[in-house]
Amino acid sequence: MGHHVAITSTLAVFEAFLPGRPLFEERQLQAMSPEAAISYLTAKERVSHGTIRDEKWLRKEMEFEREFVAAGGLLIAGCDPTGNGGALPGFGDQRNLELLVEAGFKPEEAIRIYTLNGAQYLGQADRIGSINSGKQADLVVVEGDPSAQIADCEKVKYVFKEGVAYDPAKLIDSVRGTLGIH
Repeated sequence: MGHHVAITSTLAVFEAFLPGRPLFEERQLQAMSPEAAISYLTAKERVSHGTIRDEKWLRKEMEFEREFVAAGGLLIAGCDPTGNGGALPGFGDQRNLELLVEAGFKPEEAIRIYTLNGAQYLGQADRIGSINSGKQADLVVVEGDPSAQIADCEKVKYVFKEGVAYDPAKLIDSVRGTLGIH
């Protein structure tokens, strides 16, 4: 911790290169440009044949991240674009939250990794990263309780940016068919 080193969890990227994982949702394919969708589906087909990566590869990364945190390391998270297009912004972040829980983190820990930890690393925790009076009011409201069922993170009801509420369905519709590899 004294060296100000953090590791970024990108479990959704690791998962994208495994056969049979992730179960890519139709909503993600619809958001992709046609070229990106074809590229992704082609890459997934290649991954399913003759891959040297297996479930143990993902489990090893999950174990590493848990041990890093247990040793006092600062784990942050984000969604890097992948060579096969399988980790789209937003969708990949939601999946990464679920994978952090699958890795053994409690839902509250996974949410903290995604929010406050990044703000702490950037030296911005007094301004962003948690819900407190006087902090920047960007947040997501979901239906359900992600602390009990992490998959509820996908049930986005509202997105608040600078205090203004946005309809997530309209946001997704505004980019439908345009996301992905260009």
